[in-house]
Amino acid sequence: MNIETFRDYCLAKKGVEETFPFDEVTLVFKVMNKMFALTSLKKEHFEVNLKCDPERAVELREEYSEIRAGFHMNKKHWNTVEFEGSLSTELLCELVDHSYELVVKKLKKADREFLNNL
Repeated sequence: MNIETFRDYCLAKKGVEETFPFDEVTLVFKVMNKMFALTSLKKEHFEVNLKCDPERAVELREEYSEIRAGFHMNKKHWNTVEFEGSLSTELLCELVDHSYELVVKKLKKADREFLNNL
């Protein structure tokens, strides 16, 4: 999956915005102002940090060499995923969905209700 497809996929989700809160090269996708994906526009290889359930994060790292502990992130809750490797588009979309859903699940009830009504 290339960065344009990834961007379109993220922006198609309810309540998502793209931001550059850290610098002009770190693209961050947020749902209701909470981060669920980020990537550098400067790196040679396209990879994305995605939130992940801690147990599943470990399993994914053991199963796929393209998935490792989140770079500059809480390694328990974030994975860095290579998007230009051999991982299927289906798996990449599933991982983005999982990250988004984890963040939505932790939103305040009022924010979740607002999001559901979009």
